Amino acid sequence: MLLAVFSDIHGNRQAFETCLKIARAKGAKRFVLLGDFVGYGADPEWVVDTAMELVAQGAVAVRGNHDQAINSTAETMNAEAQIAIEWTRGRLDTAQRRFLAELPMQVEEDGRLFVHAEASHPQRWHYVRSTLDAAKSLIATRAHVTFCGHIHRPALYSMSVTAKMTSFVPKTDVPVQLLRGRQWLAVLGSVGQPRDGDPSAAFALFDTESCQITYCRAPYDVATAAGRIRDNGLPSWLAERLSQGC
Repeated sequence: MLLAVFSDIHGNRQAFETCLKIARAKGAKRFVLLGDFVGYGADPEWVVDTAMELVAQGAVAVRGNHDQAINSTAETMNAEAQIAIEWTRGRLDTAQRRFLAELPMQVEEDGRLFVHAEASHPQRWHYVRSTLDAAKSLIATRAHVTFCGHIHRPALYSMSVTAKMTSFVPKTDVPVQLLRGRQWLAVLGSVGQPRDGDPSAAFALFDTESCQITYCRAPYDVATAAGRIRDNGLPSWLAERLSQGC
């Protein structure tokens, strides 16, 4: 089965719609949503409703830190992110908020672990910035492949049976074989707010039979997404950064 894996959608309808369309055209049969459905972007209602529909159809979804912040004042964020969260709280209805609150921190199935940040302490929202961070996550699970997001920059890490680490930034549309003799940590880029210098939305496809992962990019209507942010009175930097991929 071909899985389409999305992370950090952040209320960006234009990016998510485009990624879903491309993933389906490429043959994706099931969807995995690694959290942060809300925050930053101006269409949280549509994104959450779409996620709810996908989950009802069999998709996997886990909770991100922005999702948790909707129902918890304990989460601390920078000023612009906090403004977006407070605005989003006023947009979501009871069912949408309940959906976010009830999302699991992680899901494991068939040797695959899905988590928003990383596996060693999912609730602490640590970023995977290095091989050391990746090793901590991999040691915490027996899963063959862990999928995470949170940092908004794609990367791929692996650990051998002797704990030797490798890491690299995967090339777009180039399949990578995730060998059985190693553990892997696939860090997804962001659908709704990429931060690797490429404004195109990011997601990945994973073939459960061949154990190949392909990182994908999807150019989308950035101008409309940015315009929606400005029209709703959210901080202008949240709109500007979309075209910069930062």
